[in-house]
Amino acid sequence: MTFSWLKRMMPRGLYGRAALILILPIFSLQLVVSVVFLQRHFEGVTRQMTAVMLREMRFLDTVVQKADTPGEARIRLRMVADPLNLGVALAGDAPPPPEGPDPRAFYDFSGRVVIATLRGGLGGVSRVDLSDERRVRLWIETRHGPMFVTFPRARVSASNPHQLLVLMVFTGLLMTVIAYLFLRNQLRPIRRLARAAQDYGRGRVVPYRPAGATEVRAAGSAFVEMRGRIERQSEQRRLMLSGISHDLRTPLTRIRLGLSMLPGDEDVAALEKDVDEMGRMIDAFLAFARDDNADEPALDVVPADWLGGIVEDARRAGQAVRLIVEPGAADGDLVTLRPQALRRAVENLLGNAVRYGTQAEVTLTVGARMLKIAVEDDGPGIPPERREEALRPFTRLDPARNQNRGQGVGLGLAIAAEILRSHGGTLRLTDGLRLRGLRVELTLPR
Repeated sequence: MTFSWLKRMMPRGLYGRAALILILPIFSLQLVVSVVFLQRHFEGVTRQMTAVMLREMRFLDTVVQKADTPGEARIRLRMVADPLNLGVALAGDAPPPPEGPDPRAFYDFSGRVVIATLRGGLGGVSRVDLSDERRVRLWIETRHGPMFVTFPRARVSASNPHQLLVLMVFTGLLMTVIAYLFLRNQLRPIRRLARAAQDYGRGRVVPYRPAGATEVRAAGSAFVEMRGRIERQSEQRRLMLSGISHDLRTPLTRIRLGLSMLPGDEDVAALEKDVDEMGRMIDAFLAFARDDNADEPALDVVPADWLGGIVEDARRAGQAVRLIVEPGAADGDLVTLRPQALRRAVENLLGNAVRYGTQAEVTLTVGARMLKIAVEDDGPGIPPERREEALRPFTRLDPARNQNRGQGVGLGLAIAAEILRSHGGTLRLTDGLRLRGLRVELTLPR
């Protein structure tokens, strides 16, 4: 729980997480190398070079201190400074030192070591000026007045220290780009597998060939084999149900024929009614189990036009149905779905709505990533605690949905839910917003 905020900040996709795993070590490595390099290499080299320069400063100070007069000190300094390539001025010839602390640039890390080494090794140092990145200006107090010394900065610190840092950053960026391209190539088969699995979950069979690393190929091959097994099982189920349909209808036909030859009375009429009910139940069960539209190809449709055709057909059949299209749903955007299968689901819901109520209302909402169809009626509704039970096959909730008003066998909602699952969508039962009855929401991903 302590690191829950960190989990929320992490990328959720495999691509983002892999990129983070790639970039974070490179950045951390460069940071550690930079810090160690600055502290160990540059500071150590700068301290050694400054220590050598410090001996020359001590020698100059000794030369000045041994001179009896300022003039003699200037002559001796000139004789020593020229071979050492030093600029030296004494007393009135020296420029005034700058005010305040020793000046240096804020990014001059080695300058801090230069100043500390010079001040620590030479007691008479009054000011060290590193404002000029190319030269060092130094003021030393002597018995004949302040001595001003200037020499190249390269004599106390490594030249162009930033070049290594720039090279490290450039190399890191180059390697990051190369690794990014390699990573994208490795993740492409995984994304193709994810899209193929997602499309199959929505009822679309798209061509897929395993590719990529060994593990990804194994997962892809397992997916292809699984999809093949499911297709074979579906085909076997359709063949079996086709045989069952024929085998069951034959004895029912014989029973009807036998009943029609009996003298007409109340018992025979009741038996005929039971046989008719059995026929309807068998037809409903086979329709639920067979899924006639399983092999229907997915098509691109305009959702407002497609749903408008369903509502118009329901009106011609005498059903009191009204269509509401939310703003943005009638702009001609295409949605990929199996129109006949989904039409069957909507028609089942409309049939239930007008069977248990007096009117129905269909609402269409199209978003960037989802399609929502809501069917609402003014009937008695279903209590919240029994809505999950209502989605089970052959469930008839007599107290909530008056059984005497319809001839169903409890498969309307189950068939609609199964069709939604084959599209990768969901079916949800809620309370009505306008008609105050039952509201059934069908949500499909785009």
